[in-house]
Amino acid sequence: MTAPDPRPRPTRRPTDLPTQLRAGDRVVLSLPGSARYVEVVAGLLARGVLPVPLDPALTPAERAGILADVDPVLVVDEPGGLEALATLLPESVAGLLPLGRPMHVTSGTTGRPKPVDSGGLDPGPARALLAEERDLWGFRADDVHLVVSPLHHSAPLRFAMGTVLAGGTLVVPGPFDVRALTRAIEEHRATTMFCVPTHLQRLFAHWDEVGVPDLSSFRLVAHAGAPCPPAVKRRLIDLFPDGSTWEFYGSTEGQFTACRSEEWLKRPGTVGRARPGRTLRVDPDGLLWCTVPEHARFAYRRAPEKTAAAWRETSDGPAFTVGDHGRLDDEGYLYLDGRREDLVISGGVNVYPLEVENALRELPGVVDVAVYAEADPDWGQRVCAAVVGDVAEPELAAFARQRLSPAKRPKRWTFLEALPRNATGKVRRDLLRS
Repeated sequence: MTAPDPRPRPTRRPTDLPTQLRAGDRVVLSLPGSARYVEVVAGLLARGVLPVPLDPALTPAERAGILADVDPVLVVDEPGGLEALATLLPESVAGLLPLGRPMHVTSGTTGRPKPVDSGGLDPGPARALLAEERDLWGFRADDVHLVVSPLHHSAPLRFAMGTVLAGGTLVVPGPFDVRALTRAIEEHRATTMFCVPTHLQRLFAHWDEVGVPDLSSFRLVAHAGAPCPPAVKRRLIDLFPDGSTWEFYGSTEGQFTACRSEEWLKRPGTVGRARPGRTLRVDPDGLLWCTVPEHARFAYRRAPEKTAAAWRETSDGPAFTVGDHGRLDDEGYLYLDGRREDLVISGGVNVYPLEVENALRELPGVVDVAVYAEADPDWGQRVCAAVVGDVAEPELAAFARQRLSPAKRPKRWTFLEALPRNATGKVRRDLLRS
């Protein structure tokens, strides 16, 4: 991995476009996603330039903090700037070799967002990175990839870029809309799609009203980003072609597992086994660590203490953690328990919200649920639950008494029309607490 260039350079606007971009330069893209957007990302990476995709909806204050960490040579936040930048790049991205990964910014659900810096890659590791994605997902020239999620997030951009590098076609309908997506499926005969469980829930609800479109063209539908309710998972498997649906577990920092739905049916709740080239370990505290190949290493930019806390040496090589807890079965299948930051400690008992949520989702009428902590004068913290669905508190409380030990039972219930989530489907527990 090539270290980023530490020399400060002035930030330019698209009206002052540099005639040269050097390997290691960082270029911020703060625009709505489009096919051109993906082509520019791929073209920049092929030159060793690191694109930094940002949510165009960030407030000036949010963006200022990130830009201070990134120290970009260029900020592109207008469509004209994107087109001007494209003139410096190859006309076709099919067959290009990306010499790095985009510098994505963490979602910030557990603190200030930080840029995840993988630096540049030499050709050998770069080819290994490209081959890993291609071999796992089978990107090919006749793919028609339907973009469902915002392209400034890591997973949607990875699938879109894998498609265009293979010579495939992107369909970008715009902000998530069940009608527009349904039309795109029918008109373009999409073959691949990445989404989060919330997208699936909304699509299925819409199809219950208007009818299910012809889904026979799909060869790959992958979901991640948040736990998938079992009822949604089973509906996904029933509706789409056999063998086409996958779940994977990963983060902005890196990828851990991939799991065909057929494997999930045999082991409900698993998120799969380690991806090729990786090894998973769970330490005595239940913390999950993942060893990765050279092309998958990273640092938090300008946060050496956070970087040091995320990595440790193992017999298999460097391993990182993002603070998730889990357990591995005898065959290496991973089951997640939740994040350390979400942990509720009530009366000295550790309660993982995901365990409680999974139990409550089994109650008919529960559409969605999120568990979080509130301060308690006697127990330190108490378990609380926000519920979406047609179900009453007495039913929930009685069900919790049957399925959960006393410390894990919610002590307060809140009923909402929808849970607050970010664009990748993660619940904003901080908003629930407030």
